[in-house]
Amino acid sequence: MDEVVLTAAGLYVIVLLRAGGTFAVGWLAGAGVRRGRLAERISSAKFQRAERAIQRWGAPVVALSFLTVGFQTAANFLAGSMRMPLPRYLPALFVGGAGWALVYATVGIGALDLLAKLFAEKTVLGVAAVTALVLVVGGVLVYRRRKARQANRETVADEA
Repeated sequence: MDEVVLTAAGLYVIVLLRAGGTFAVGWLAGAGVRRGRLAERISSAKFQRAERAIQRWGAPVVALSFLTVGFQTAANFLAGSMRMPLPRYLPALFVGGAGWALVYATVGIGALDLLAKLFAEKTVLGVAAVTALVLVVGGVLVYRRRKARQANRETVADEA
């Protein structure tokens, strides 16, 4: 149990720094956009209504984003660029970050324990499990890169 608590605490600090930093970068980027050439468009009534909606309902989206893969960075950046007030953002960060840390600490430690048992008791099975995992992750990465390249080619062809 101490192992889970220590791991979760470490992961919690990491996620607070990473997500809080992403929010800060979004905040700074939002300030730059508001001073740049797009300032007139951003000051429109339509944009301000959208910004108020994100500020009002964005905190649950930010908190739940920590339970997703790949969306949490975008949610934190958007919250910063849309100037979500800190009294709304920080509770979402603390709750969502705690959920993320607990899930990754418990599932991560469980997975490592399982692999350790597999390697200790049935080494062949452990090697097979790690090999399968590496192959699946590699396949997903290759698939995503090919799909991204194809989308870029289609975009370039459409622009031409």
